[in-house]
Amino acid sequence: MQDEERLRLIKKDVTEIITDGELEKLIFEKKNPKGYIGFEPSGLMHVGQAINALKIVEMTRAGMDFTIFMADWHAKINDKLDGDIDKIRICGEYMKHCFLGFEVDPDKTKFVYASDIVDKAKYWETFVHISKASSLSRIKRAMTIMGRDEDDAEMDFSKLVYPPMQVADIFELEVDIAYGGLDQRHAHMLARDVAEKLGWKKPIAMHSWLLPSLTGSGRMDATQNKMSKSDPKTSIIVNDSPESISEKISKAFCPPNDVEDNPVLAIAERLIFPANGRFSLLRSEKFGGDLDFSEFESLRDAYSSGKIHPKDLKENMARELADMLAPVRKHFEKNPKPLEGIMRLLAGRNQ
Repeated sequence: MQDEERLRLIKKDVTEIITDGELEKLIFEKKNPKGYIGFEPSGLMHVGQAINALKIVEMTRAGMDFTIFMADWHAKINDKLDGDIDKIRICGEYMKHCFLGFEVDPDKTKFVYASDIVDKAKYWETFVHISKASSLSRIKRAMTIMGRDEDDAEMDFSKLVYPPMQVADIFELEVDIAYGGLDQRHAHMLARDVAEKLGWKKPIAMHSWLLPSLTGSGRMDATQNKMSKSDPKTSIIVNDSPESISEKISKAFCPPNDVEDNPVLAIAERLIFPANGRFSLLRSEKFGGDLDFSEFESLRDAYSSGKIHPKDLKENMARELADMLAPVRKHFEKNPKPLEGIMRLLAGRNQ
């Protein structure tokens, strides 16, 4: 693959790159740059994270070596799964198999746990350098990366440890590109700021869209109303059955003609079109017949003008999502134990 094509594939459907010039220089100078994304193993994986999984597949096709970082100690600090590290690791194994279901390249992708690196003296030396190069107010502003606000640090000091730990992960893994959703921007920018102060290699930051909750964002900040695994009724889980997907989509916020803050259209724009390059609307001739869209803008305009009824959009979105997620379901049919493990864990917590 030529460098120009590698660069195009890496940049494809990414919302923000900091900076374009740095990325171009990296791709033309390094055949196998290192990328990274971090996740807290804390519950079932939803389709908002499928955006990241499919992007990782594209990045590795472009020659990148990628680390999917399972932030188990970070999840403990963030009180996920009762702060029980054993439960968190059960979830981590489930998440690993979700990514394998999306067919990430096992030769170009490795799974690393925070537990694998936090027992090294060098890691904590890096952590101290980062902490000394960061003000308290700067660290508090970065707490949004963990779904927290500044006041949470008043109840539990460990929450303040989280942002510099995430930045330490980036430098310990020696990555060229830190990738994630827009909700991770604060951590990535903190890493760049620290690198500039300390004379370290500055990581390139790349961010993808977040998917809103199926209840609708209500014109709120997307990072505050993103799709969340903590409420499975308002999110599509990557291993959901077609029937479950259809039921959830049928209840989604999707007012007629309204293209603003419409979560069903957001799934089309941010997941279906980037993955498939098209969206097919199948319906009877009585209601206008089938339509095929090669661009999101055409779908949006058709919906805005009333040419597509919300029921038709929802039914076709459910079908498209079920088809997209079929490889994940098939993976768990062949490898049932990780899914059984997380389902037993979650069932026990809900009793």
